[in-house]
Amino acid sequence: MKDLLQQGLELRSKAKELAISALQKHPDGNKNGKGVKQAEVFRHCGLDWGDYPKALSTQQQYWVVALLRELEADGIIEQVEDKVPWRLK
Repeated sequence: MKDLLQQGLELRSKAKELAISALQKHPDGNKNGKGVKQAEVFRHCGLDWGDYPKALSTQQQYWVVALLRELEADGIIEQVEDKVPWRLK
């Protein structure tokens, strides 16, 4: 069971790296940029599985909120306003 938890932690760490990379490569994701919507970050990271019954693409992105909030707490990214767009800090 510990092995699964470790793999999950590694997966979460890799997802954070992907999100940072997506913001670095997006013209609006850099410091002073207008920001990138969470759905765009999600898709640019290749985390969209496509549409499935009871698991539409638009529903899959919501776990990314916690990922973005952790990066925000780490001081790496920020929201442009109290809305959706994110950018590097």
